[in-house]
Amino acid sequence: MASVLRRGFKSEANELAREMRRELGVQLHEPLDPWRLADVLGIPVMRLSELREDVPEHVDYLLRVEAGAFSAVTVFRGRRRTIVHNDQHASGRQANNVAHELSHAVLQHEPAPALSIVGCRDWDPVLEEEATWLSAALLVSDEAALHIVRAGLSLADAAAQYGVSEQLVRWRVNITGARRRAAAPPVAKTGGPADEVRLNGRRVG
Repeated sequence: MASVLRRGFKSEANELAREMRRELGVQLHEPLDPWRLADVLGIPVMRLSELREDVPEHVDYLLRVEAGAFSAVTVFRGRRRTIVHNDQHASGRQANNVAHELSHAVLQHEPAPALSIVGCRDWDPVLEEEATWLSAALLVSDEAALHIVRAGLSLADAAAQYGVSEQLVRWRVNITGARRRAAAPPVAKTGGPADEVRLNGRRVG
């Protein structure tokens, strides 16, 4: 299926991933904790199991009977967002679920009804793909994918280090062209007279 992302969005997502890391004070290639990012953005994150006391039958159904049916959702009260996520999922998937909802917030996607008038799920494929792409870049940035290849990390080791699934690591390494970039020869730097810079009368370079 062809991508529905507008031209230039992927580059913008990479820059947003860098910006979020700067906000958190982590290096561009380092892991990003989505729960910490949520805290910085002022977005509460709740576990689905926390709602068991209020709606036990519904929560037990989603946690035990159809655990794969629900990943996460952003609930709005006015303009305030709260993320509720399925804490029965594997830790790597939980991180992806939370990062996906945070991506909607970072991209300033407007709230919309979750269900259509006939009770079916109603979602915008463009907004969902944007959030999917950005969440992956947040968790395994362009620089992180390159670091994984250069460091010779296995998929399992990289997944453990970045707190994500092996599938996500594989996809990010492939989609960013990290192996090709890591194998490329370094760009030579020249240092001739044309590269000299003068600062306050002193030669630099």
